Amino acid sequence: MHPTENTKINWAELSDEEGVLLCQKLREDLIQDVSRTGGHLASNLGVVELTVALHRVYDTATDRLVFDVGHQCYCHKMLTGRADLMDTLRKFGGLSGFPKPNESDHDAFVAGHASNSVSVALGMARARTQLNQDYDVVAVIGDGALTGGLAYEGLCNAGQSGENLVVIINDNGMSIRKNVGGMAKLLERHHLRPQYLTLKQFYRETAKKIPGGKRLFDASVRVKKVVKGALLPSSMFEDMGFSYLGPVDGHDLSELTRILHWAKEMEGPVIVHVRTKKGKGFAPAEKKPHRYHGVSPFDPQTGQPLKEPETDFSEVFGQTLTELADQDKRICAVTAAMQPGTGLDGFASAHPDRCFDVGIAEGHAVAMCGGMAKQGAVPVFAVYSTFLQRGYDMLIHDVALCRLHAVFGVDRAGLVGADGETHQGVFDLAFLSTVPGMTVLAPASFAELRTMLRWAVEECHGPVSVRYPRGGENGYSADCGRMPASVLREGADLTIVTHGILTGSVLKAAKLLEESGVSAEVIKLNRVHPVDPMPVIESVRKTGRLLVAEEVIRQGCAGMVLTAALMERGVPVKKCTLLNCGDHFIPHGSVEQLRKLLGLTPEQIAEIGKNML
Repeated sequence: MHPTENTKINWAELSDEEGVLLCQKLREDLIQDVSRTGGHLASNLGVVELTVALHRVYDTATDRLVFDVGHQCYCHKMLTGRADLMDTLRKFGGLSGFPKPNESDHDAFVAGHASNSVSVALGMARARTQLNQDYDVVAVIGDGALTGGLAYEGLCNAGQSGENLVVIINDNGMSIRKNVGGMAKLLERHHLRPQYLTLKQFYRETAKKIPGGKRLFDASVRVKKVVKGALLPSSMFEDMGFSYLGPVDGHDLSELTRILHWAKEMEGPVIVHVRTKKGKGFAPAEKKPHRYHGVSPFDPQTGQPLKEPETDFSEVFGQTLTELADQDKRICAVTAAMQPGTGLDGFASAHPDRCFDVGIAEGHAVAMCGGMAKQGAVPVFAVYSTFLQRGYDMLIHDVALCRLHAVFGVDRAGLVGADGETHQGVFDLAFLSTVPGMTVLAPASFAELRTMLRWAVEECHGPVSVRYPRGGENGYSADCGRMPASVLREGADLTIVTHGILTGSVLKAAKLLEESGVSAEVIKLNRVHPVDPMPVIESVRKTGRLLVAEEVIRQGCAGMVLTAALMERGVPVKKCTLLNCGDHFIPHGSVEQLRKLLGLTPEQIAEIGKNML
């Protein structure tokens, strides 16, 4: 059987030998496919056997399989009729790099962030009980997701629920880098011999066949629990109410399948502890799994990227913060399992005692920054825009309430492209601007990022966020970062306002308009909250027309703030157009394709500007 065939294949009929061959084929195809499209490689190579075993035991068209983190789902997609579409992975109009229910009935739930699988799976199990339905529910949690606090909230509730639910811990010791925290150490100590599991199963099956055997088995289990509780330290999972199985070799397909069958038959919540190797089967990824977590297209023979990475905003952020920390011992860096992605590797090397990786725990990171700031340190939390969403409560309660000076480097702000809906950084301006006392800065160039970060760390009071995009500059490299707003180009017919990475696109649009006989004044907001409206008000009094272009959602955008300011001051406006990401989620695709979809290319901005006249 071949993974490119349709979803009618009954994977349960595979022999162990066929399953091993299938795993080999899946691994080869994964390497080839991801080498062309880019994506999450090492994590998927590590769960090949686990995914095949799951499909031998469960029918994912009806049973609910919840991945966490969702980037481990590539093999699952290949086994559910999408192998022939893997060349479209993460491309505009193609397969998502995460589970997506509107893409396939086999994808039980959206899973772009981390640590939610147990909570979601418990909800599904409770709905099954409530509605008297019949299906199995499985959560696969791993690749660092157990470092997130939500996972423990889910485990605590699920263990006491009595629901039939299987939680598979994919223990590869890694998220993007080596896992941190107490759970990683706890999992290293957990051990239950496979021979014991075999004996226990044999004893249970034998007891069923003799008269009164079930009562004998139940009684012996009660005695075992009493003796074990008196003599042996208990498992955290068992204390929560789970039956614990493992650890199991995550690359032994036969053993995995057997244990999963057993877990499926057991009553109540069950933990299956599976040990896997991130990057399994691809030597470069096995050697340096963190480098092959998320990859751009590469040579499948050598593992080398096809295009050498260029300097980006994350790298500039990390370099600048390191230089600031060289001069000020109060400055500390905080990351939530994203040290390489946020450009902090250099900081960690230079100041290892002042760089704190808290795991996938953004809420904790923000609260910890509050504590550090209260006691006189200067914490700088480098975090992806969409991951900061999980720290919103702490931003208000633990930082803003006492007006503490904590700095947030909001990486991946704006459109990010191939990771799609769950990762587009278009919400941060909306929620950050609701936090009392928060200052939000938006550099458009590397030089401005350096200037704004230095100001945020050394001169600003209270909480301050510096939001910057993924990748490099966009045709603008000047520095006017110390002003709240700057007039980059004067004009008489139309006022165009923008901020951040779209600055280059707007300047190109203004040039196109000039060629059409339209004189456009371009104003760049350097501080997007609180907005200084006066430069825009003065410009609109002259031009009478306002066009605001932003890579953020419509609600809470700077354009709304500016139009309100114009109305409050009674400034007459002939035409007003707000160009932004609207009020819907943005799909995956290249940033260029998404800007075109949203009407944010230079040509589209210029065309709208002409229509306004």
